[in-house]
Amino acid sequence: MISRTDVEAAWRLIASQVRRTPALELPAGGFGVTAPLALKLESLQVSGSFKGRGAFHKLLASQVPAAGIIAASGGNHGAAAAYAARALGHKAEIFVPTIASPAKVARLRSYGAIVHQIGEVYAQARAASERRAAETGALAVAAYDDPVVFAGAGSVALEFAEQAAFDTLLVAVGGGGLIAGCAVAIGERSKVVAVETEGTPTLHEALRAGRPVEVAISGIAADALGASRIGAPNFEVAQKLVRQSVLVTDDAVRAAQRALWDELRIIAEPAGATGLAALMSGAYRPAAGERVATLICGANTELGTFR
Repeated sequence: MISRTDVEAAWRLIASQVRRTPALELPAGGFGVTAPLALKLESLQVSGSFKGRGAFHKLLASQVPAAGIIAASGGNHGAAAAYAARALGHKAEIFVPTIASPAKVARLRSYGAIVHQIGEVYAQARAASERRAAETGALAVAAYDDPVVFAGAGSVALEFAEQAAFDTLLVAVGGGGLIAGCAVAIGERSKVVAVETEGTPTLHEALRAGRPVEVAISGIAADALGASRIGAPNFEVAQKLVRQSVLVTDDAVRAAQRALWDELRIIAEPAGATGLAALMSGAYRPAAGERVATLICGANTELGTFR
């Protein structure tokens, strides 16, 4: 298992390529949350989500062949990989499922990537990407189950801890890269809580079973949190360092998206609003005196959501 030292080294390596995104501290009562609340606006990261951190770390820490890179994604990881490849002068092919948001597909193409929409879910797009990588010799950039990738992702937690004081960090979970990185970075010092929608309970079900299991994926966050099985190294970290796992409804996520827009004019995709949804809905209830924080981890969504 990687260590906090690995995350610190990753942060130093990627620092010149990613943004130091702002944190916002709100007093108790903000968004109806009884505890003081800190929000990390990682939605302002390069390519629109936290994924830029892991993608840059993978490319900077690897020898990238002339064939370039290949990635499979619900959209955000692909955009990050394509952005990083363009910034570093590499070719990129990205595979996404047909449920990927049109906004995310458009962003992929804007970064110059060759985009393949294959399969109804992420797992099918990933299988196609693996076949293509074997054919071309390109570097496969995994979305979440590569410790090199999630060490980069974990840099967001180190940065957040420098910007705001909190006892508990709520983290949205798809394949588990973000929460694994965050848990390694700060999990021995702060409480890390996993948040998933009822339609994407990949880590929740794995923790209940004691091992990674296949989960049927559906609902509002399926494009971003739609991994049907938690990554094995991610699960190892979660078992040791994630203190709690909670589920939220799609309606709770929609309410959190709307609240972010109405109160702060912040656009968040469903995955980006999931942690706040847990606090607003009561799926996670802070104890007296507990200082809570969450990541607004992505903003790649359709503007029509907010009209």
